Amino acid sequence: MQTYEIPRDYRGEGRILYIFSTKGLIYTAVGAAIGLIFYFIFKLIKLTVVGIVITLIFALIGFCIGTFKMPDNKKFSITQKTGGEKIDDVIMRYIRFKQKKNRIYVSIKEEPKDE
Repeated sequence: MQTYEIPRDYRGEGRILYIFSTKGLIYTAVGAAIGLIFYFIFKLIKLTVVGIVITLIFALIGFCIGTFKMPDNKKFSITQKTGGEKIDDVIMRYIRFKQKKNRIYVSIKEEPKDE
């Protein structure tokens, strides 16, 4: 009886602290950096706890964007079209689409009609 190696998907194997992939950690750090701006603003007006909460919320949003995928749901048009894709890829495609001023180029091939 022979042994066979089962092919594995090695993407995402570089986990840091078990829950953070490299991309997820980067997005979390960027979200926390944006939240720190609000932290310092709220610290000036003596609302330090509110600043910390806002920083944690922005870090959580960054983690979600870098880690999760769009749900595959038939009820909403956006989830029908982008279901199963990473959230950051969907956001980047939307930004590029808006930079092109909402232009979509479509190539149509017409097949010859037999009469």
